[in-house]
Amino acid sequence: MSSVSDLTARARIRDAALARFGADGIAGTSVRAVAADAGVSPGLVLHHFGSKDGLRQACDEHVLDSIRGGGEAGDDALAEVLQAATPVRRYLARAFLDGSSGASALFTEIVERTEAWLADGEREGWVRPSDDSRARAVVYVSWLLAPLVLGDHVGRLLGGDAAETATAVRGARAGLEILTNGLFTDDRWLTAFTAINDQERSK
Repeated sequence: MSSVSDLTARARIRDAALARFGADGIAGTSVRAVAADAGVSPGLVLHHFGSKDGLRQACDEHVLDSIRGGGEAGDDALAEVLQAATPVRRYLARAFLDGSSGASALFTEIVERTEAWLADGEREGWVRPSDDSRARAVVYVSWLLAPLVLGDHVGRLLGGDAAETATAVRGARAGLEILTNGLFTDDRWLTAFTAINDQERSK
């Protein structure tokens, strides 16, 4: 049975890996670098996690648990992402870019919960109906997560780290302002893309 010190070391290593993976990506991170950040030996990292891949899996599981936060279908999953700790958001952004299996699972879960949340909104009258509820949920999630994934560019133009709460919320608020109040004053672009969509469907 693990001692308290073992559990503390394991959490410290995982948190160091979370930060390092978020900054440098999985390919750019070594077990030795994580060990140095955590103040332990590389051997202790391997003792707890077996390999760098095992360490990544532990980080994925931790991020999934952090974002889920006890939420269920019908909850605003994106709000949970924005409220997560900065290292979790930074890891998540990098994982989306690197193609982490945990990030793929989380993205799917966020979309499914968002689709249910928007369906509740339709029934309650605060969301307009859609002809394609799945596409709406995917696009909505993609738009509001884009500032995290495009972090360097967003941070440069908004004057802050996109993984930090203030910048992440600023980007999300801009997206919600567009979705709530609208952007275009007529339907020319909607008509154009509807025609393209109809053409593709008829092929």
